[in-house]
Amino acid sequence: MNKYFITGIGTNVGKTIVSAILTEALKADYWKPVQSGVAEGTDKGLVSSLITNTTSVCHNESYCFQEPASPHLAASLENQKIKLEQIHLPDTQNDLIIEGAGGILVPLNDSNYVIDLAQEFEADVILVCRNYLGCINHSLLSIDYLVKNNFPVKGIVLVGNFDKAVKLAITNYSELPVLAEIPEMSEISKETILNQAQKINLSLFQD
Repeated sequence: MNKYFITGIGTNVGKTIVSAILTEALKADYWKPVQSGVAEGTDKGLVSSLITNTTSVCHNESYCFQEPASPHLAASLENQKIKLEQIHLPDTQNDLIIEGAGGILVPLNDSNYVIDLAQEFEADVILVCRNYLGCINHSLLSIDYLVKNNFPVKGIVLVGNFDKAVKLAITNYSELPVLAEIPEMSEISKETILNQAQKINLSLFQD
């Protein structure tokens, strides 16, 4: 059983779409431990609607909050506190895609951050880097934190249409492999997710 923790250089960088693509490509299970903003729909629901294979299972969240905010704030607004010991891995022997919330240092509570879940579950980290003004700085800071704190990083996924110089500025900073390059997609559907999943080099995920 391989566990991959999908995190990003910020919020709204494409983690859920990347999670759907990797779930489809690997025929893995999907799980988002902490979900904020359930009034707008859940990422579990979105991923479920985009998967076509019959192997993948999308597991229930450990925490769900109404407010689309940082988990620690969303929890406090409902007089709750997120406790890592209350977050348990789903019962599965399948490979598992675990999606984080926001960027790596988004707080879960007073002492834990989203990236701590990767350590808690002994999961390899996959960093999603989206193309936007400032993405080089955000990417390098995230990579630097992960590497210097000895997180096992499987690689990075580039989302968007990167200029060659921008891409090189990110990829030349470390020896992390690029696991996938996902272009801007005008439509998100089962067909487009499957199309991108079929382009994934599965050998990069074999230990």
